[in-house]
Amino acid sequence: MRITIERANLLKSLNHVHRVVERRNTIPILSNVMLKGDGANLEMKATDLDLEITESTPAQVEQAGGTTVPAHLLYDIVRKLPDGSEVLLATTPDGAAMTVAAGRSKFSLQCLPVSDFPDLTAGTFSHTFKLPAASLKMLIDRTQFAISTEETRYYLNGIFMHTVEAEGDLKLRAVATDGHRLARADVTAPSGSEGMPGIIVPRKTVGELQKLVDGLDADVLIEISDAKIRMTAGPIILTSKLIDGTFPDYQRVIPSGNDKEMRIDTKSFQNAVDRVSTISSERGRAVKLALSDGQMTLTVNNPDSGSATDEVPAGYDSDPLEIGFNAKYLLDITSQLSGEQAIFLFSDPGSPTLVRDTASDDALYVLMPMRV
Repeated sequence: MRITIERANLLKSLNHVHRVVERRNTIPILSNVMLKGDGANLEMKATDLDLEITESTPAQVEQAGGTTVPAHLLYDIVRKLPDGSEVLLATTPDGAAMTVAAGRSKFSLQCLPVSDFPDLTAGTFSHTFKLPAASLKMLIDRTQFAISTEETRYYLNGIFMHTVEAEGDLKLRAVATDGHRLARADVTAPSGSEGMPGIIVPRKTVGELQKLVDGLDADVLIEISDAKIRMTAGPIILTSKLIDGTFPDYQRVIPSGNDKEMRIDTKSFQNAVDRVSTISSERGRAVKLALSDGQMTLTVNNPDSGSATDEVPAGYDSDPLEIGFNAKYLLDITSQLSGEQAIFLFSDPGSPTLVRDTASDDALYVLMPMRV
């Protein structure tokens, strides 16, 4: 294999694929990125056996061929090469090493054969549809923060995507919850998604996907089966296993009878929560909201360091109410709201609270209260 490629192109593609590779691996080949030169392209592939990213980038292929080299090492080398340089990638005749050369810099990396590199065989996909990158990004951004990190409840370690009939329209819906808060977002279901199986996309895949669609102004091709998802965005193909589990019936925890409505300026509320939570010893401490006519008082008490209160005007005319929440969870949810005002719908101090955005109806949040 002998390939010449611009450093900028090589670095951009490596930046996408090397992130999948775990730093510590018991299987040496999983630390490597596969490079294949053919025609006028260099194809790169990396996998952790659950997630695989492939990307093609233009290159001058003098001699076609392929090899695998340590992914993080190659990325670090290319990152430190001078801007604007041309990089030569050439394997030795026996395929045991690859030269990386640019200007006066020259490196030799140990290789492992392409035949050892695992292939995340996709199988057949039952549903195929296209979704604008902006819509996919919205679904992820609005729900990702609520994904559970608790490994024992593995079925909550991802975003649940499915189609659902809502207000007479078919919607593609994303839901994430960790048992303390729930985030739900909808977009109009694209053609081809009708009757798709409900799938749970793992947290790591969601994180990679979020980076790939950031700033992308095109459609993403999504292919789904019961066990896998494949997404194609331009020259990048991301294939991932899905979480094999049953997502709980989230509709049961979305309250319907919350009749105490509060409207509040999102920024003022965020800033006040941020200020009073400074006094709490760790971010998990509760902040108490006391609601009365046209006014909200926020209070944090920390036996070790003191207390804090703050007041924010609020559109509220129901019975006075005192309710406590995790300050971090409040900030996570309000940071997703794009409207100037947030709508909170309360029932009582022990029941879940609904949070909505004034700017759009396509997202909804549920937050469990804390004892204060």
